[in-house]
Amino acid sequence: MSRAALVVIDVQESFRQRPIWAHGSNPDIVGQVNRLVDAARGRGDLVVWVLHAEPGSGGVFDPAAGHVRLIDGLAPVAGEPTLVKTSHNAFTTTNLQQVLTMAGIREVTVCGIRTEQCVETTARVGCDLGYEMTFVTDATVTFPTPHRDLPATATLAEILADPRTLSNEDMIARTEYALAGRFATVRTVAEVTGATGGAGREPVGAGARG
Repeated sequence: MSRAALVVIDVQESFRQRPIWAHGSNPDIVGQVNRLVDAARGRGDLVVWVLHAEPGSGGVFDPAAGHVRLIDGLAPVAGEPTLVKTSHNAFTTTNLQQVLTMAGIREVTVCGIRTEQCVETTARVGCDLGYEMTFVTDATVTFPTPHRDLPATATLAEILADPRTLSNEDMIARTEYALAGRFATVRTVAEVTGATGGAGREPVGAGARG
C-alpha cells in the first residue's frame, strides 16, 4: 500500500468566472494537474480532490451558482474522494485527515489554486499535522494581488495599474521562500513525475521547524 497522496485543491470553475482569470500565472493548470494525477495513479498513490464552497454567499463559490465543480478536463476515478471545504486549508472543515489516516498516508503532495492561499495554507497545516509535504509550484495558479490599502471596490484595471500590486512572479517567489525548508519541499511537475532527475528545490536546513 502506498503511503503517499496527491491532494488537488480548488481547481474549479469558480475561478474561471472572474475577470482576473485571464491574468493567472498558469494557463496550463489542467494539463499540469493531470500529469501529476496520472503519475500518482501509476504509482498507486491516493488522489484526493478538494473544492471550495461558500454557501449562501451569492458569489462564484456559492454551490447554488453551479461553478463549484472541477474545471473541464479533470475527473476523479472510482475510489478517489472529492471533499468540499469552507476554510482556506483543506483540513479544517473536511475529513481529509481521517481519509489520509485510514489510508496510511504520511507523504502528501499539494497543487491547485491559489498558490499562496489555499494551497500554501494546506501545506503549512499538513506539516504541522506531521505529514511530509511536497508543494508543486508549477501545478498551482496565482493572480496579481492588490495592496492591502487598495479599496475592495477597485476594478481589475485599477488593480493591474497600481504599482503596489504584487505580480504573479512575486507571489510565487514569496510562497516558495516561505515554505521551503520550513513546511514543504518545493518541486516541479517534471521532478515529481520523474521527467527529470531533480531532487527538488529545497535549501540547506530543509525540514527545520520554528
